[in-house]
Amino acid sequence: MSRLLHLADRLAALEPRTVEDPALRQAAVAIVLAPEPDRLLLIRRAEHPLDPWSGQMGLPGGRREAIDIDLVATALRETREELGLDLSGAPLAGTLDDLAPTTPVLPPIVVRPYVFLLHQAPEAFTISGEVQYARWALLEELSRPEIYRPYAFEYRGVRMTRPGYHLGDDVVWGMTERILTPLLRLLGARIPVVPTGD
Repeated sequence: MSRLLHLADRLAALEPRTVEDPALRQAAVAIVLAPEPDRLLLIRRAEHPLDPWSGQMGLPGGRREAIDIDLVATALRETREELGLDLSGAPLAGTLDDLAPTTPVLPPIVVRPYVFLLHQAPEAFTISGEVQYARWALLEELSRPEIYRPYAFEYRGVRMTRPGYHLGDDVVWGMTERILTPLLRLLGARIPVVPTGD
């Protein structure tokens, strides 16, 4: 747990950048960390034609609803709905910078990432229809330079390349990559610069 406690200390010293723009809908995600070995919870989103992030690797979370008193409540509710995981008793270690999509075709939202520390990983999840599966990624593996490399894909007939974490058949890229890279750097990982080619 010492590495995660060190991260909590680093997060406590941060002043995360917030985006206050009424034109952007608010959303939140939960970065769930567990010890022994230190790991991070990822989900693969279910395939859905109306979901702009359909089938992608991501973090539990979603858009703020009227019932949410704040964005922490959004992260808690979405994690409970998607995975059956109750984070209400888990320490909230900190917050990372707000992020908005860089691709104009994506919805106009701003996402706030919250970091939660579990004392131990749950044995199982209750997966909702929004999620294909959940998996743990070892922080040690995510920190390896060879894991972080270009990811090429085609979107609406256009070939693009973005940096991503290659975890076997799973690739973490896009907004989730943009959330995780600063977190891993806080942990001391030497994340290389990856050319995007566009």
